[in-house]
Amino acid sequence: MNKIKSKRIIKILLFVGTIISLYYVPWPIVKAWIEPLPESVQLQADKASEYGFDGIIVCVNTKGNRTDFYASGYKNRENKIPADPNSLFKIASVGKLYTAVSIAKLANEGRLSLDNSLSGYFPELADRIENADKITIRMMVQHRSGIPDYTRTYNYWAHPKQNDKERLDLILDLPANFEPDTDYEYSNTNYLLLSEIIEKVTGKSEFLYIKENILEPLNLNNTFGSIKEVNLDDVMSGYYVGYESDLKADDNASMLATAGDLSKFIRALNDGSVFRDEKEREIYSSIYEYGHTGLIPGYQTIAEYHQDIDAVVVQFTNTVNFDGYNWNMSEIMYNRIVDILKKNNR
Repeated sequence: MNKIKSKRIIKILLFVGTIISLYYVPWPIVKAWIEPLPESVQLQADKASEYGFDGIIVCVNTKGNRTDFYASGYKNRENKIPADPNSLFKIASVGKLYTAVSIAKLANEGRLSLDNSLSGYFPELADRIENADKITIRMMVQHRSGIPDYTRTYNYWAHPKQNDKERLDLILDLPANFEPDTDYEYSNTNYLLLSEIIEKVTGKSEFLYIKENILEPLNLNNTFGSIKEVNLDDVMSGYYVGYESDLKADDNASMLATAGDLSKFIRALNDGSVFRDEKEREIYSSIYEYGHTGLIPGYQTIAEYHQDIDAVVVQFTNTVNFDGYNWNMSEIMYNRIVDILKKNNR
């Protein structure tokens, strides 16, 4: 084979390779990312359907606890009910912020120590969770326990469990993912156990403690502990791509809140008003973060404080797909909204 033929073959192979590689480019992400920024948050929110979401709610909380709301799409697509900023939404893992604040408060009160062991509270788990005698409350708060995540057990979301006992049973007797405090791995089991510790220490449910010590002092009256505590008509519907049914009635052990309530909580967390004193705030700062995301079938939440513009931005989107680009599109939507706020804040 002469050099000319070899070069032609190489060029053809490169061309074919390029064409094939273009097939795998995430074009929806590229398109959403490179589009010019709209002039307003509402115009960006109105692109929700282009991003693959049935509905979106955005709340922007600025200095003085002023809240502005933006909504687009549907609260319920079957009945064509428009997205309502006052709807309740399952905030999923964002609820971990409330748990971590509760732990900080109890530590500040001297009702628990961050260095107490898991087996000290639950001796019956000493032989069922590896390293239970070495795992501390601090490690669980910080996801450094090595305890397996029950949501990552085989086919969990296809057959989710209905109560915490069933959820915990999924990981009992499994080997640890790593030795305590030697690594980080996000695990919902940590917060399931922290919830039970709060109940054991206080003699009341975790949510009742949260209500009395966090929600009521902040006048947050639209935050709830479970789907069982609310009127379903007040809840934004949730959808999973390729699955026609509305998921809002499913009990995923998630707190619910309006975007307004959640934004005020994030504001209070970041300005310190959720804490009783500076010591309590320092305890919290040593164990957890000041913003969070949440994801369960049907519901995606992003809730963060942006210091440079002194604004809390909360975004709810109610269409989920664990495969593909769904979460990426949610993040792009959120980041573009923040960029618009920054641009308009100059």
